[in-house]
Amino acid sequence: MLYYFLVPLREHFFFFNVFSYFTVRTALAGITAFLLCLILGPWLIRMLKKYQLGEEIYANGPKSHLEKKGTPSMGGILIIGATIIASLLWGNLGNSYVRLAMATMVLFGLLGFWDDFLKIIKKKPRGLIIRHKLSSQIILAAIIGLYFIFLGLTGEFSLQLQFPFFKTWVPYLGWFYLSWIMLILVGSSNSVNLADGLDGLAIGLTLISAGAFTALCYVTSRVDLAEYLNITYVPQAAELTVFVGGMAGACLGFLWYNSHPAQIFMGDVGALSLGATIGVISIMIKQEFLLFMVAGVFVLEALSVLIQVSYFRMTGGKRVFKMAPLHHHFELIGWSEEKIVIRFWIVGVIFALFSLATLKLR
Repeated sequence: MLYYFLVPLREHFFFFNVFSYFTVRTALAGITAFLLCLILGPWLIRMLKKYQLGEEIYANGPKSHLEKKGTPSMGGILIIGATIIASLLWGNLGNSYVRLAMATMVLFGLLGFWDDFLKIIKKKPRGLIIRHKLSSQIILAAIIGLYFIFLGLTGEFSLQLQFPFFKTWVPYLGWFYLSWIMLILVGSSNSVNLADGLDGLAIGLTLISAGAFTALCYVTSRVDLAEYLNITYVPQAAELTVFVGGMAGACLGFLWYNSHPAQIFMGDVGALSLGATIGVISIMIKQEFLLFMVAGVFVLEALSVLIQVSYFRMTGGKRVFKMAPLHHHFELIGWSEEKIVIRFWIVGVIFALFSLATLKLR
């Protein structure tokens, strides 16, 4: 909204020309979202405590987590709200990519809210039945995927798939792109959800991923940098940078209260929305394969669950890890929660830096 008010003023006052630069608005969106989380965080924590909307801890997890019982959950509402408000204030809503990113965050956030509602308010231990939750994710991913197909058929989105390290091989997928989009969105939303098990772990890794994608959106939106790096030029990604910058700021603000010992948890409302949003951004800028490197720790967490479940069923009860997801394995071998989180963050930064380095290797 401020974009539409401030930019026209440059005709009368030269200073206001700075607001036409998406780099300036990206910084402002990040600061705005950060401050919103910082200011509204204590109020939300008080409200959640007042209505006893706290985390339920179950006996099948690490015993050290029992002390977290009752910690306010559903804090993802704060992340979503801060990101959306910052985008509304500083973004250009005429950009279809920004609208789609916002819609993805809200839709998957609503699904996560439903799951949290059942677990916390209705006292159903597992929330949504797994098959219902997965089918809901698939339906939402299909709706978003169909919109991408529509954009592709109208020329606003490329239905060609770009592979890292291959300069000329960009196969046209057409309608087959729909299944690829669904895989990315469902996989990314569940990966963040699986990693949300220690104070600050998932939100810190999401912050790292959001920072990397802010840079990726920037270089993708610059025709000179895109040509130099031999990546797809996506002009709409300029405004998308503002949105991702706002999301990074919201993650940083939420981390203030989610760091150990956590005063609030993001819940499924935060984990599902953030995971899906990162996924949809990677699709928009044609860097889906790079997503697997940027979010490498999330991928490892998801793989640890797949490996554990598959091996357990094949061997009749044997395990590869002491417990899955992966962070629980390290808890049970004696690592402290703080050490696991910091070391996973370090690995996350390494993955993100490596992913950015691959741009030049092309």
